[in-house]
Amino acid sequence: MGKCLDYRMRSLLLLGVLTLASLLLTLSAASAGEFRVTPIRLDFSRAVKSGVLTVINEGKEKITLQISVMEWTQDEQGKDVYTPTSDVVFYPKVMTLESAEQQVIRAGSKGAPPPREKTYRLFIEEIPVQQKAEEGRSQVNIVIRFAPPIFIRPDSEKIAVSLTEAGLVKGVFKLGVNNSGNIHVTITSVLMRGMGSDGQAVFTKEISGWYLLNGASRTYETTIPSEACQAMQTVEVELKTETLTLNRVVHVLPEMCSQ
Repeated sequence: MGKCLDYRMRSLLLLGVLTLASLLLTLSAASAGEFRVTPIRLDFSRAVKSGVLTVINEGKEKITLQISVMEWTQDEQGKDVYTPTSDVVFYPKVMTLESAEQQVIRAGSKGAPPPREKTYRLFIEEIPVQQKAEEGRSQVNIVIRFAPPIFIRPDSEKIAVSLTEAGLVKGVFKLGVNNSGNIHVTITSVLMRGMGSDGQAVFTKEISGWYLLNGASRTYETTIPSEACQAMQTVEVELKTETLTLNRVVHVLPEMCSQ
C-alpha cells in the first residue's frame, strides 16, 4: 500500500430505460473523464512536511477538477467520517487539464507531528461539463472522485491491534477488531473457516480488509448457512494486516446455530 502506484480512473457510461409505474423516462449519461493520480497516498512526518501528487488526463476531452481536503476519522462501527479542516494546506483548488496534459497538486502539513497519527483525504473530483440534452431525454452527469489519503505520522509509532470479540450467535459469526496503537493499520484480509469433526472445512468466508485508523474499532460479520453451521465443530479466524497475523478459534455448540 505504501508504494507509489497509479490509480487509473476508467470512463463510465450509463445507458438505459427506467420504468417507474406508468412513467417512462429515458436517461442519457454524459461520459466521465479519464484520469489517473500518482502516488496513491502521502505520508508526512517531522522530516517530510510536504508532498506532490501528479494528475494526468488520459482522456480525449478537456477536464476540470476541484480539490478539497477533509479530516478523516472512523466512528464506533468503523465507518469513515469526514469533517472540514485547515490542518493541511494545498494548491491549487481547481485545475483544468487538456487531453494528455498533467499537473501537480502540492500539499503540506502545519505544525509539529501529533502524538497520535492524524489522517486526512484529499478529494480530487471532476466538475461535470453541462451539455444540452436531446429533446425528450434527461441527462445524468457521471463524475469521478478520487481521494488519496494523507497520513501525518507521530515521532514514535506504536502498532497495537487486537481481536475484541469472536462469537457465533443465531448462525451469525461476529469478529471485533480494535486498533489501540497510535498509527493506522491496513487489514488485508479476514478469513473465517468452519471446520467439521473430520478436520475438513464445511464453510469458508474471506472478507476484504480496509484501513483501521488509530483508536478505531470494527466488527466483521457473516451469516453461516444452517446446514454448514450444524456440521461445524469450530470456527477458525485469521486476520492479516501488513505487519502481523491474528488468529482465534471458537468452539461451536448446536444452540449457536439456531435462528
